[in-house]
Amino acid sequence: MLTLRKNVVNLFVDRSSQQWIVLDADGNFWTVSTEHANPWEQRQPFYPTDQTELEPVPGHYKYMLGLPA
Repeated sequence: MLTLRKNVVNLFVDRSSQQWIVLDADGNFWTVSTEHANPWEQRQPFYPTDQTELEPVPGHYKYMLGLPA
């Protein structure tokens, strides 16, 4: 049997604010910080604007932010 795996989150960096941005499976954006022991548990809502420049980040960086795989 073939099992399809769906990405739980996608990781970006916002070049203007230099923040890590996460897009979850529900379409919500969050900021996470490496300053916290568990960044995903301390996430804050993020609301992109027309000036927001999100650049995709390779998935192997998710582990350092404690993001769901």
